[in-house]
Amino acid sequence: MRGRPELFTSYESDQAPLNTPARRRLLAVLLAVLLVLPFGLTGELTALLATAMLSAVGAIGLNLVTGYAGQVSLGHAFFLGLGAYTAAVLSGDPDGEVLGYGLDMAIWLPAAGLVAAVVGLVVAPVATRLKGLYLAIVTLGLVLIGEHLFRELRFITGGPGIGRPAARLELFGVELGRRTEVAGWVISREMQLYFIALVVLLVLAVAAKNLTRSAVGRAFAAVRDRDVAAEVMGVSLTRYKLIAFTVSSFYAGVAGALLATVTGFVEPGGFDLLLSVQFLAMILIGGVATLSGSLLGAAFVVLLPRLVQELPRVLPFVTSESTGGFLTTFQLQTILYGVLIVVFLIAEPRGLFGLWVRARNYWRAWPFSY
Repeated sequence: MRGRPELFTSYESDQAPLNTPARRRLLAVLLAVLLVLPFGLTGELTALLATAMLSAVGAIGLNLVTGYAGQVSLGHAFFLGLGAYTAAVLSGDPDGEVLGYGLDMAIWLPAAGLVAAVVGLVVAPVATRLKGLYLAIVTLGLVLIGEHLFRELRFITGGPGIGRPAARLELFGVELGRRTEVAGWVISREMQLYFIALVVLLVLAVAAKNLTRSAVGRAFAAVRDRDVAAEVMGVSLTRYKLIAFTVSSFYAGVAGALLATVTGFVEPGGFDLLLSVQFLAMILIGGVATLSGSLLGAAFVVLLPRLVQELPRVLPFVTSESTGGFLTTFQLQTILYGVLIVVFLIAEPRGLFGLWVRARNYWRAWPFSY
């Protein structure tokens, strides 16, 4: 209503994603900033932001199964690896030393998500019989199985310490990973990766938002909050757990395929338990069961190592190497992950998103305290 943008007259308008002019303006400003941002950054920072956005895609997938559906998963790294190697195989050189078919990005990108989703669908029936710590252990087993397969299937992965090139960024015959010039503007490889990551993130974030607002999303919440009560009300636990694992695996596959293109290389040792813990840290630090929290958490976790690298300049007991200091930057980064997870779980379970909500509500009511 005019003059009362937050007075809704229907359930549909109340649940709309952009239901106030302020939210629409904020989104427009944010998109404008994201579009012009890479033109003022170095190639390193642009690639870092692209990594953060692609990590956010994987974090959204993990949040769907863990945050929204309540199924604790430690196997996210396995599905990221499946996506990365599926894309590398389908895009690889047919005459190379490892398996490759030379296909286009229009084929290997959705195929990476679909292969991961199919494997997730196969694994899900076992996972649906478990919950809590037992489910976490089962999904942890996926990572261990994946590490073994990625090491031994050398004709696909290249083997440990050797690896293979990541998928080629070629769309409909156009080489996207090459420096080019458009209307007088020089578009570097990092900038092209950035815009690809932005488009993929927008599409999959909108899809995830619609999913969580649908009947499926409400069923996820019912299963998460009290699975016995949900089943009594007619919610099929098996069906919705299958959907949650499958969709989450699809997001992980897409994220894994594109994350590998940032570095241009895929190595079997990169898909270990630490990677799963990093994605778990993203949703815990950013905010469980919130898409905005997935974005904030992914940005924080990806940018944290870059910030920690600057600490040796101001803190003498922190060094960038393993000698001559009390802590290395890698050790400090690992400690910070653990400390932040504990702090947010105790002090602010909703993570960075919860802090944002508190600050927003405070300034909305200021100077009143009620």
